[in-house]
Amino acid sequence: MTVRHLVDRDAPTAAARFLRFLETGTAPEGLFAPDVFGDLTFPHWRVQATSADELLAIRRREHPGPSDVRVERLDPTDRGWVLQLEERWDADGQRWYAREMFRADIEDGRITELTAYCTGDWDEAAQRRHREAVTLVRP
Repeated sequence: MTVRHLVDRDAPTAAARFLRFLETGTAPEGLFAPDVFGDLTFPHWRVQATSADELLAIRRREHPGPSDVRVERLDPTDRGWVLQLEERWDADGQRWYAREMFRADIEDGRITELTAYCTGDWDEAAQRRHREAVTLVRP
């Protein structure tokens, strides 16, 4: 058995393609391995997917896109990357907000495993309450 200790050289390209997916709502061809495993955690719920089709269906149900994305960090790992970001999108006549952390394993330029942690979707009222109650040191 071979253990991968080096970052897949395609990992930065896969990260850029993943960001384009979040921004447009459309997955570039070959972004996910057909049998990608997805493990998505929301504030009060957790779901999993065992294929690219299932993962895409979850995304379209939760955040159909397009979205504006602000990347806070992109850190390489021994198998791919960890991506921290803010996402904003329009739905139901409001501007929504979420903060998310993704960890991806990359093999041959495709995401083979994706773990996501999300703050949950904040509507405009939640964003306003947060601004009134908390002063952030960093954006």
